[in-house]
Amino acid sequence: MSPRWPRLVAAALLVCTSWAARAEDRNPSCPPEAAAPTAEQVRTGLREARDRGFLWRIDKGGHRSYLYGTLHVGRPAWIYPGPHVLQAMRASDTVALEVDLLDPEMQRAMHDGMTSQPPLALPEPLKARLAAQIQAECLTPAAMAQLGPEMQVATLSLLVARRDGLDPAYAIDLALDGFGHGAGKQVVSLETPALQLAVLQAPDPKQALEAVESGLDDLESGRAKPQLLHIASVWEGSDFDQLSHYASWCDCLKTDAERTAMRRLLDDRNPGLADAIDALHARGRSVFAAVGSLHMIGPQGLPELLARRGYTVERVAYGP
Repeated sequence: MSPRWPRLVAAALLVCTSWAARAEDRNPSCPPEAAAPTAEQVRTGLREARDRGFLWRIDKGGHRSYLYGTLHVGRPAWIYPGPHVLQAMRASDTVALEVDLLDPEMQRAMHDGMTSQPPLALPEPLKARLAAQIQAECLTPAAMAQLGPEMQVATLSLLVARRDGLDPAYAIDLALDGFGHGAGKQVVSLETPALQLAVLQAPDPKQALEAVESGLDDLESGRAKPQLLHIASVWEGSDFDQLSHYASWCDCLKTDAERTAMRRLLDDRNPGLADAIDALHARGRSVFAAVGSLHMIGPQGLPELLARRGYTVERVAYGP
């Protein structure tokens, strides 16, 4: 293990909130702030780490790469890759992420893209509802105002379970990013920030307003947090059967607009992700490709798409 890795993990944990809203105060009703681990916590975390998420071996052309399903929120103990995941990373020379958030150019592009979205005029009642949710999460309104309303709601939806210990600052993606750089791997982005931000935005103002209202409905009704906690439990337990039936329990595909948004977020992006992974592998690289777990399910999931491209795809069973 490279001695640089703990420091890079600590940096990675803070990247995802470095541009964003800060807690206004630390009164007891506010969620806890994310904190970078100490050196002793890193040593303990690595020693006690266990496998979570979903891992596949993918073989083609006489050499092997890996596919790993991540979660974009986490708990402090989850930032340490378990034995099977760590072995797969060590066996790879390239770490491929949706976006390399430790690349300063990517950080700038993500920040600029998030703070320069086309303006969306909200009716006063929606403005008031959004402001109430920002206050409830103890976030600074001025910082949140740099983002468009859709991105504000998306941010709130990822932050809603911080009081239950789930925080995007502890996402495994960021820790893998830190490991890749610290271990001297080639770290690459499979997508651009512009592409990622584009799929988060509805194609027209009417659909954007519907997305904001729907997101606020979920936050205000209390539906958003249980959904996030449930998918986190599925990821922690590496329950791929449950993940594969996501549409039956997520309560997130009720309308045509929601189904269209989900296709835009997953199915429409997956062929490009598969092509990027295949191109790296075809150049002789042994790739550890880590993307959100929902990109792995269904006939348009990455394991299926890569199998159609001639890969032998085998899910890795972690065991007890």
